[in-house]
Parts: sequence; C-alpha cells; structure tokens
Amino acid sequence: MQPEQSLQQSAGVGQAYWAVPAQALLAGLETRRTGLSSEAAKARLREAGPNTISPGRGTSALAAFLRQFRSPLVLILIFAAIVSGFVGEGSEAVIIGVIVLASCVLSFTQEYGASRAMQALTARISPKVVALRDGRETSLAVSDIVPGDIVRLSAGNLIPADGILLEARDFNVSEAALTGETFPVVKAAGLSPPDAQIGQRANAVFTGTSVRSGTASMVVVKTGGHTEFASIAASIAHVAPETDFARGIRRFGYLMTEIMLVIVIVVFFANLLLHRPAVDSLLFSLALAVGLTPELLPAIISVTLARGARAMAANGVIVRRLDAIENLGSMDLLCTDKTGTLTEGVIHLDACKDAAGQDAPEVRLWALLNAVLQTGMANPLDAAIAAGKSEQDDLAGYAKIDEIPYDFIRKRLSVTVRVAGRAEDLLICKGAVQNVVEACSSVLAQGTPVPMDAARARAIDDKVRAWSGQGYRVLGIAIRRFPARQAYGREDEAGLSFAGFLLFLDPPKPGMAQTLKALADRGIKVKVITGDNRYVAAHLAEIIGLPHGRILTGGEVSTLTKEALVPRVTQNDIFAEIDPNQKERIIAALRGHGHVVGYLGDGINDAPALHEADVGISVDGAVDVAREAADLILLERDLGVLLRGVDDGRRTFANTMKYISITTSANFGNMVSMAFASLALPFLPLLAPQILLNNFLSDVPSLAIATDNVDPDQVRTPRRWDIGFVRRFMVTFGLVSSLFDFVTFAFLLLVAGATAQVFQTGWFVESLITELAIVLVVRTRKAFWRSRPSALLSWLTLAVGVFAIMIPFLPGADWFGFVALPLPVVGGLVAITLAYLAASEAVKHRFFTRERRHAGRRRRRP
Repeated sequence: MQPEQSLQQSAGVGQAYWAVPAQALLAGLETRRTGLSSEAAKARLREAGPNTISPGRGTSALAAFLRQFRSPLVLILIFAAIVSGFVGEGSEAVIIGVIVLASCVLSFTQEYGASRAMQALTARISPKVVALRDGRETSLAVSDIVPGDIVRLSAGNLIPADGILLEARDFNVSEAALTGETFPVVKAAGLSPPDAQIGQRANAVFTGTSVRSGTASMVVVKTGGHTEFASIAASIAHVAPETDFARGIRRFGYLMTEIMLVIVIVVFFANLLLHRPAVDSLLFSLALAVGLTPELLPAIISVTLARGARAMAANGVIVRRLDAIENLGSMDLLCTDKTGTLTEGVIHLDACKDAAGQDAPEVRLWALLNAVLQTGMANPLDAAIAAGKSEQDDLAGYAKIDEIPYDFIRKRLSVTVRVAGRAEDLLICKGAVQNVVEACSSVLAQGTPVPMDAARARAIDDKVRAWSGQGYRVLGIAIRRFPARQAYGREDEAGLSFAGFLLFLDPPKPGMAQTLKALADRGIKVKVITGDNRYVAAHLAEIIGLPHGRILTGGEVSTLTKEALVPRVTQNDIFAEIDPNQKERIIAALRGHGHVVGYLGDGINDAPALHEADVGISVDGAVDVAREAADLILLERDLGVLLRGVDDGRRTFANTMKYISITTSANFGNMVSMAFASLALPFLPLLAPQILLNNFLSDVPSLAIATDNVDPDQVRTPRRWDIGFVRRFMVTFGLVSSLFDFVTFAFLLLVAGATAQVFQTGWFVESLITELAIVLVVRTRKAFWRSRPSALLSWLTLAVGVFAIMIPFLPGADWFGFVALPLPVVGGLVAITLAYLAASEAVKHRFFTRERRHAGRRRRRP
C-alpha cells in the first residue's frame, strides 16, 4: 500500500519504523499530529482494506453455499450418482442429484441466514477507538483505522494497530499476547534500535496488546494483515479451547460414524452374497448411511443458536460466540464482583475523616487533588471524589509535578503537586488502607506527625473494620513533603504520614435477594470475588442473603498450592481482598472441581478470569480488553438480565438436543429395520432414492425445532451434554421403532400380500409418518397432549404428513418407484402408526423415570 511504500523511502531502514524519528515518520505516512482528513482516510481504507486480521470465513453467500458440499456424505452421494449415470441408471442418478441439491440448498438458506443475523448482532458491540479526523477526536470502528491515523489511548483500551507513540504519560502496556511477558511493560515516545525485537521496542505498540495504565497518542503504521499479530497468527495454528458443547458434538459424530460403518459394510457385502446388483447394493448401503445421519445437524444448530442469540439480544444480552449459549445453559456456578452487579454501582463519597476519625476538610482537599490530577486508569472511586468538587474548591493554585500510577501490586496511587511560589512539593498517596499504612512511618495527629507504632496501626485497622462492617468501602490518604524537584518514583512512597480515611457507600441493588434466589432455583450458585476487604463483602452478603460464614482472602489464596486451592474454593462463597492473578486461579480451581463456571467482570484485571471461565460475561460499558475477552455482553449490568439470558440459553440447548434425540432414534430404528429386511426379503425394502427422499422430508419440520416451546422443567436446572443419554435414548426408542417396522412388514407381506412396489410404497409412507409423529411425542418429557408444540412445528409436521400420504397418488410418483396404495392398506398403516405412538408414550414415561432415578443415585454418590 502507498503509505507503507512512502515510509520505506523516507525512513531508509526498511520496515524498522520504530527507529525512524517521529517527524520523519509522519512525513513518510503523509499525515500530521492533528490526524488525517476524512477524505484521505476513506481513500486509504479503500486501498488498504479493513483493519482486520483476516476476513470472516464464509462471509459471501457463494462461499457459504459451497461449504454445504464439503460433507463426506454429500460427496459420497454425488459420486454414487455419477456411478449410476455411467452404468445406465440415469433417472436414478438425476433423482439422487436433485435430493442432494435440495438438502444443500435447505441447509444453506438456514445456516447463511443465521450467520447474517449474528453479524448484525455483533455489529452492535464492535470495538471502537478514538482517533483524530479533521483535527477532532472521533469515535471509529477499529476496522476503519488506516495507516497515518492518530489514535488516543487510555487504560483498558485494546491497541487497534501497529505504530509508534508520539507522546505518553505513565503508559504501561500488557504484551502477553505477543511476547508471553506476564507483567506490563513501560512505553514512551522516542526511538528504538533498528534490530530491536518486539519486546525491546519501547516506543512501539502492537495490535492485540492492551493498555494497563496511563494515556498516549500513537500514529498508525501497519493495519490488518500487515501487523505483527497477523504475521504471528499466520505462522502458528491457533486452536480455541474446545467447549463442552463442541466436545459433545464431536463425540456424537464418532458414535454415528461407528454405527454407520458397521451397517454399510455388513449390508453391502450381505447383498453381494445374495447376488444382487453391485450398483444397487452400493447405492442402498450409502443411502442407509445417509438415512442414519442427521445431515442437517449443522444447519439446525446454527439456526437454533442464532434464534437463541436474537432472543437473548431482545432481553439485553449480546452473544459474541454462539457456543457460549450452550455453555450458559450448562452453567451451575456464577462468579462476580460486587460493585455494580450486586450493588447500585453509583458510588458516592460519604465522608472524609482524619486519622482520629473526625471530619477533616484538608483530607477532602488532598483526595480531590489526587483524584482530579491523576491521568492513569479511570475508576469509579476517583469519579466519586471528583463529583464532590464544588465552586468553592479552588485547585488552580496547585500544579501537578509528577504521578506514580496505580498498579495492582501496590494498590495505591500518588500524585505530587506544588503550590505556586513554594520551594517544596506535596506527595499525596491514596489507596487501600493496609497498603497505604505499609508506606507510612508516622500518623498526622492534629496536623503534627507522630510515630506510627503498633497501637496506632491497630487503631487504624479497628476503624476500618468498624466502617467496613457498616457497608463502607474505605481508602487511606497519606502525605509527604519533599524539596522541589521534577521527577518522583515508587521509591518515594516511603516515610509517609497517614492523614485519614475516605468513606464510600455503594448500596445493594433493590430486589437483589430475589434475583439471587431465582438463580439458586435454577441450580446456579453465586460466589463473590472482590478486591474489597472481607468486612465490606460480608456486610453486603448478609444484606442480600448470600452465605458469608466462610471467607477466603487473597492472603490465604497466595499460600495455597493449585491442588490445595481446589477443595477450599468449593467451601467458600466469598473471596475478598483478591488480586487479579488470584481471580484466574480461583476460576480454574472451580472448573477443576467439575463446575461449569461463568465469570462476570468489566475491568482490565478481569480479562484473564474471563478467558479462563466457561462463560465469560462482561457489560456494554466495560473496557475494551474485558469486552474482547467475554463471550456474552450484558447491555445492562444487572443479574436480572443475565437470569433471562440463562433461561434463553437453556431453551436453546433443549431444542438442540430435541433434534439430536428425535432424529437419531427414528433414523436408527428405521435403518436397522431396513438393514435386516434387505437380508430377509427377495427385494430391497426401499430403493436408494426413496430412502433419501424419506430422510429429506422428515428433516423439513425439524427446521422449526428452533421455534418450539420448551417445558418449564427443561429450564429449571443446568443442562449438560451427555453422550450416554443420547446413546440410551437412540437405542431405546430406535428398538421400539424397529419393533413396529417388523409389524408393518408382517402386515404388508402376510395380510395385504404386497408386491415389491406396494411394500416399498407402504413402508415409505408408514416410516415417514411415524418419524413425523414421534417428534410430537418425544419433544417433551410430559404426556405429549400436555405440552403444546410451536405453531410452525405443528403446521410443518401436519403438512409433510399429508404430503406423505398423497405421494403415491401424485403425478411423477413412478419416478421414485411408488404405486397407489389400496385403501385397506392405508387404513392398516394408520392403525399401526397410532399403536406405535401409544407404545412410544408408555416407553417414554418409563425411560425418563429410570433416568431420573439414575441421576439421583449419581448425585448422592460421593
């Protein structure tokens, strides 16, 4: 692209833009510090393309359609059709080809429509970045960033592209995604050597990294596929962790493959031994394989998940990764911070006290200076302090000299200020009381420093404990005066004088106790993971009805090994004084105990825990790095919204499992019956095109499974994939189906005296009607007349059922080898179908009674 070419010409150092002076780099990129014009940016976007690592797979309709033909079964059928054509069975080849094409078109329309719906939903939460366009700060989609853009960065932002820093203040970047370095690295404007490796380019920032603290401006040099992140991603195979649902689908595929191979091989060679035509035997065997396989499963899953995502979006939950819907339905444990989730989230500064616990105006002034002048990570506590600033608070006489930014190890932030005309600076330190006290050697008593001894430290701790027990969050303030100078560092946070306390109040949300009870009723336990002290956390838990007798603190977590942590995390409901790395450890330990864990967080320090959780949940106003790490985004920070999302997730899971259970059991029964019949009869029980047509028509109503109503008992408890249940369901109901197939065979042969064509037509009609009708029986665990299916499912089932009965009488029926059935035969088939449904209803009752009994024994087992 032109901007990169001009860069190379002006820099004279190839691609080492980090070694080029900023002014020369700006000239080479044909930009300036006030940014690009809108017209220039549009032209560059057309030339460079969107700022994405790789285009979305299957974004075009043609690509999505061609993907339908990658299925091995589809390719085998196309091959079989070609073979039929070569051996003179042209009509059969055409019929097979038309049915395969119809199945692929049906799958394509559903899957492509689902993908387009998901694109529309995810566009609502696409990441944004602040860039200078036409000299003004403008919020843009990350994909619209181009080389030459000037981008503003602050704590919590994801770096949108590769570039160099033009200016930076207390700027720390997490580069773990590129370098594996755990701790944030300090970045500053300047130059780096041309041969510097990624981790050594102190003036450069890269796509895929995130800002931990501070502010900066960068000029974009490389975007999209030209970034360091893209080159690394292209050189290694990135495999996302397999979800519980994806693992279940994979194991289900193995099960179907094993059964299919056995049936195909046995039936094919058995028919050859019976001296039947090889081509007919091959086509029949392959058709059996297709008939056994739920080939529309990918489309059904896509449609069901997309519909679930739309339902969740209507209820305030945006899905970023579709598999997360299934995991949300399986979630049995939710870990969350308390601020803004269990509490109102509107923190206000309630009091400013001196070390003796008395109201202190000077403590309020120092807190204001610290909060207003700090330029690092924005946080609600500083916002609450700044919100109390009035016209009487004159801060104009104070000049900021330097800042020691907050980090999650020190848990404090210091700002140094100077009063005009004075030769000394005032360092104001604010943070967690315990961490501030650690940096103090004295306490201010009526403005005079007195030594910090054990008694005074204990008095400070007693006050914090008392206020925390009343629900206050307490921060400490300390000061120290220095002779005037220009720079300060962490080593200056020593020998401070403890000045006082800041008391913040964040009351619990109304109705939170009822929301937590509703989650518990759905089998979801809530655990609180917070950086607040144990007393504040216990006070809140008591108010909202959470267990609070056992509290595990960060200090205790740090002493536990990975193995020792697992049993401890299950015994505690509150984790207090926790640092960011410990959050990830706690989530991993809970998952290691067999729980499906959801984690709700919105901060920079929540990203590792969001990645670790089975379901990462963030909120619309969260920092970029948290939103990108999350699977679900709540449009409101409210557990009530999440509660509705859980219900939607469980409905989606239930409907997905309905299709799998219904299709596998019906197909298994019919294909086993057909395999045995092919060995016992002097003719094939169904021709290959008839099998394929049967399978195609029976799948049409299944497309409405996504719209089906779900019984309340299916939403009441967490649902997890159980391949053992699927196998038992398939065998139990498949054998019932086979039993009535044999009854049908006996009726057609012994009672009706059917010829080969009448037999094939009669059994086609009976097997198709029973496959359609069984949907209404096994879609619910209740008696089928007590659970109403959706209107679309009912009408599609009825329409295809009527069509099945009419097929033998329609023009063109002879193309498939069908003949008109005598009315007595139709009446007999209807009677067998009704008996089959009654038997299936009775078997269903016994099956689910036995499953509940076994589940109860498994839960009681230690």
